[in-house]
Amino acid sequence: MNASFSLRRRHALSVAGAVALAPWATTGHALSLAAWQDIERAAQGQTVYFNAWAGSDSINAYIQWAAAELLRDHGVKLQHVKISDAAEVVKRIRAEKQAGRKGTEGTVDLVWINGENFAAMKREGLLSAPFAQGLPHFQWVDTVGKPTTLIDFSVPTEGLESPWGMAQLTFFADRQRLPKPPQSMADLLALSRAQHGRLTYPRPPNFHGTTFLKQALLELATDPKALAQAVTPAALEVQAAPLWRFLDALHPHLWRGGKQFPLNAAAMTQMMSDGELLMSFTFNPNEAANEIAAKRLAASVYSWQFAKGTIGNTHFLAIPYNAHSKAGAQVVANFLLSPAAQARKANIDVWGDPTVLDVPRLPAADRARFQATSLPGQLTQTAPTLPEPHASWVEALEKEWVRRYGA
Repeated sequence: MNASFSLRRRHALSVAGAVALAPWATTGHALSLAAWQDIERAAQGQTVYFNAWAGSDSINAYIQWAAAELLRDHGVKLQHVKISDAAEVVKRIRAEKQAGRKGTEGTVDLVWINGENFAAMKREGLLSAPFAQGLPHFQWVDTVGKPTTLIDFSVPTEGLESPWGMAQLTFFADRQRLPKPPQSMADLLALSRAQHGRLTYPRPPNFHGTTFLKQALLELATDPKALAQAVTPAALEVQAAPLWRFLDALHPHLWRGGKQFPLNAAAMTQMMSDGELLMSFTFNPNEAANEIAAKRLAASVYSWQFAKGTIGNTHFLAIPYNAHSKAGAQVVANFLLSPAAQARKANIDVWGDPTVLDVPRLPAADRARFQATSLPGQLTQTAPTLPEPHASWVEALEKEWVRRYGA
């Protein structure tokens, strides 16, 4: 018996127990061991066209590692289709549906997605049948401590996408230039007045720029609970009014007087590294540590989150309604949920993307994969995660921002 076969046999035995004991076994989505083995057999020899953002060398390298593992252990070929914006993939799938491409006639097998793009695909019937809770490794997902693994921008996932990684707005700065970090948007405004021209944020609709708007909205809205509902003109007028007042007060003190904005967070981080800005921010709590390890940031850079919390979410993998390799896509999604794959992804030297798994519940051998580290720039104290507003708020905020400040 070779090692890879033995490993698969042990995995199958663990799956058999998991199916009986998993918390999702009463949801109607659980698969029997035999049913999952059928999917694995069907997946062998399939090519999975995985449409995923390609703006990071470390992420691209991680996907290449996963591709080699999947080909060796499962006979599935993972082809990374490199994209810059998931919205373009949604447009392509929408066009395929309008052209009548059904069944297995699609060009996308798996897509890295969340937020308004998931909401659009769910609303328009562009997703395959629910599959996530049927994946054997879903049993280890932390659906209690990380509720955004089941709710995507206030939209229930209902098994239509599989959680892949966690994200939370995190700020970072050089301690030699900013020894005392702001702990709220009000603090940020005070800092901008004291350090004229040393702060900014990316220009919406850039993802990080829009995230900055949503953080301020959550802190300043008159009724934050209203943000969990689909946006209406009346709700936008009332709830966003404090946001626009805040930005009106903030912009004159920003870099270039708030008349220009960096195109993205990477440009902002470079400006911080050059000493032009005091701070930058990211949605990956480990990014500063990654950048320090790569010698792109000074070792004196540190990370923090606002004391009362910052906006956070989960990013997911979804299968389109007309995917050609649906079985292969499920095998890929299940592998990417495995403790081995999640631990490698969480490793700062590899990617540093936080896991969706409930690590304390893992078997001891798998738990040991997630060894705690203490590296320069690493977040030392996490803050509460603030839930994303309903996905419909994204476009509404971006349009109004462009109308007010885009010129």
